[in-house]
Amino acid sequence: MSHHVERVPYVIAYANTSGTRDAYGGLTEVITLDSILVKPTDVPSNTVLVLMHPVSSGTYLPIVTALARAGHHIIVCNSRYRGADAALLMEKVVQDLGECVRDAKKRLGYDKVVLAGWSGGGSLSVYYQQQAQHPTVTSSPSGDGPDLTELDLVPADGILLMAAHISRHHTLTECLDPSILDETDPTRRDPELDLYHPDNPDQPPYTAEFVTRYRQAQHDRNRRITAWVKEKLATIQASDRPQDEFCFVVHGTMADPTVLDPALDPNDREPGESYLGEPQEVNTGAFGLARFTTLRSWLSQWSIDDARGDAVACGPDIAVPTLVLYNAADNVCTPSHAYRIHDALGCADKELHEIPGANHYYLGPDQREPLAKAIALVDGWLHARDLGPAA
Repeated sequence: MSHHVERVPYVIAYANTSGTRDAYGGLTEVITLDSILVKPTDVPSNTVLVLMHPVSSGTYLPIVTALARAGHHIIVCNSRYRGADAALLMEKVVQDLGECVRDAKKRLGYDKVVLAGWSGGGSLSVYYQQQAQHPTVTSSPSGDGPDLTELDLVPADGILLMAAHISRHHTLTECLDPSILDETDPTRRDPELDLYHPDNPDQPPYTAEFVTRYRQAQHDRNRRITAWVKEKLATIQASDRPQDEFCFVVHGTMADPTVLDPALDPNDREPGESYLGEPQEVNTGAFGLARFTTLRSWLSQWSIDDARGDAVACGPDIAVPTLVLYNAADNVCTPSHAYRIHDALGCADKELHEIPGANHYYLGPDQREPLAKAIALVDGWLHARDLGPAA
């Protein structure tokens, strides 16, 4: 049965206790989170699904509307960094998500909350739940707030992970162009590591030896940037203006071999396509992962060794039922991400399912059947755990 859906916009506002301003607009002493309650007009529910992505909005994702038509209530809450992640601290996004969960229970009156982690919201949801169950993080990696152990984060009752990747820092590192030899001059490249160089002898299908060398070079570049960031930040923090920041550009962030070679982490994606467009163009374009960032944000969001919003690292602490769905034609989150997340989860009640034919967003004329299968799986899983509309 398909229900009529309404969207009720509202705002969550709370005091900004940070000493810095890292989000554009609004009242400087108040954090405001734009939110929308998407729900059927004729089905009450004691359970609400809460969807937050660190930087994107899922308000009009096909799966959100389809879940509401199936009878579920969903809150799509934007973090303070909606559309602008240059200064994003994952710990502050966890704080934002915590305010949304608290508001859903205390003000909106829902008894149960399920975190609906779509794409980059997956690792956020797992990080949040870990810290809600066992708070340990007292600051961001740069030493700045918030102290998550003092926030009294409300644990969710379940987690739904949809087309989710391990973390933003893993995704970026998988896409970093390791051929760049000089961060200030991206034209200086090692042609043997340049996926897009016409004379590169290594072409798809790539050998295991090339992939191993390439992946190591990507990690090495991430760590070189991190070392520079820490040195730069230490100089600032030792100055008479320790809260100052420094902004910088990261070139070449769409050079994942899996984009060109479908035999790597195989699924049904189209080779030569990325979720942001033609990959070589995105690699050098003005918009891309971590293209514009700051010292503190790099450490919290992008550093392979320092960032904590990691579904695999946080997964063993998860104690609530968790459903992991991955899409068979996804060109963003390939199957290995889903398998690694599922295997890492510490909860006894966990399931992993593939959605055949589904792309990352369920967008396109051929996505009706994959979307219907995803909704059926989610609906059945929620009801079996008393997390459906009738709960």
